[in-house]
Amino acid sequence: MASVQYTVEGGHRLSGSIEPAGNKNAALPIIAATLLTEHPVVLHNVPRIRDTETLVELLRTIGAEAEWSGNTLEVSAKNLTSDELDPEICAKIRASILLAGPLLARRGHAILPPPGGDVIGRRRVDTHFLALEQLGATVSATDRYEFRAAKLKGADVFLDEPSVTATENALMAAVAAEGTTVLRNAASEPHVQDLANFLVALGARIDGIGTNTMTIAGGRPLGSATHRIGPDHIEVGSFIGLAAVTKSTLRIVRAGVEHLRSVRMGFERLGIVCHVEGDDLIVPGEQSRKIREDLGGHVPKLEDQPWPAFPADVMSIAIVTATQCDGLILMFEKMFESRMFFVDKLIGMGARIVLCDPHRVIVSGPCQLRAARVESPDIRAGMAMLLAAMCAEGTSTINNAGQIERGYERIDERLNALGARITRVPAR
Repeated sequence: MASVQYTVEGGHRLSGSIEPAGNKNAALPIIAATLLTEHPVVLHNVPRIRDTETLVELLRTIGAEAEWSGNTLEVSAKNLTSDELDPEICAKIRASILLAGPLLARRGHAILPPPGGDVIGRRRVDTHFLALEQLGATVSATDRYEFRAAKLKGADVFLDEPSVTATENALMAAVAAEGTTVLRNAASEPHVQDLANFLVALGARIDGIGTNTMTIAGGRPLGSATHRIGPDHIEVGSFIGLAAVTKSTLRIVRAGVEHLRSVRMGFERLGIVCHVEGDDLIVPGEQSRKIREDLGGHVPKLEDQPWPAFPADVMSIAIVTATQCDGLILMFEKMFESRMFFVDKLIGMGARIVLCDPHRVIVSGPCQLRAARVESPDIRAGMAMLLAAMCAEGTSTINNAGQIERGYERIDERLNALGARITRVPAR
């Protein structure tokens, strides 16, 4: 991945409208799921980011044909030639694990190196293995993961945690398995729902979409489909935070408001209220930015939990937002033991934050942030650092900004169109 650097001139208010890109976390499993059918598939509103382009490159190495036309992707996986994935490409993204289920379904065998992706703590893959084993696969894990299944068979599967990617892998395998599968303790995020709806468009039968228990009638013939990827609710959360820290009025168009209740409630705890107009979300520039105390004047807490609660991927954005709000709040990020460590960079910019442990920070605001030279450690923390730089005094430099571009399509261009001052340059 080429090194990229952003220089960001802070202190500018934004205005105008912005549309969220297609959901990265829906696009990745849906691209993987195109391997389930021998027929051509057309996907619209696919974000052109490094992760999706890397996954498409991986599909091509095993015989699939894939062509981009703007944000439309056409895939034909009629003639797969291999069930072993390229280690160098897999090292770039975690989403390579999503090919286990489809390859098992099509070829009865899959060899995957350990997936790459963000360094935000240990991200276990055990749930994938346990689910696929219950569907009839044998799994071995050494320096690579090998899956075998002469025939996948439906089963009553209870996931040991509501992992998004494990749910997606199990769902794709279950669609191809002979008989009925009941998938319990499943993740139900918008991107899981989008994958399920795409599978239905291919010809699968799935009941319980959007709940934690899905029933799949497996083994049905799958055909061709045209599908549009839904808007990215994590990107919408990022734009809400962006408007809040820059004290700007923004209209987020075609925001997918039906999936935003928990995100909006989380920001309301920080004193940031949004208004709905149709499928648009309006973030007013005039806000109280007063952190809402718990009853009795107790210090409030904002914590992430499995969907439909506040999403973990918005927590970094919420922390930066809290530095610009009046009051004290405990932020509790439960999923990844290294995701909070980016706050040392915020502290260096002048934020009043106490890192209690790898999962909890206390934020006291508001405070004026100062420009700094910082790193982008992962996609979400990188976007959070971009927000911090945009409300800081002076000009900041964000190194390793290519991490941000793994999850946010042309983010510099899109924000500059609103009035931001972001310059994208090759790192020196």
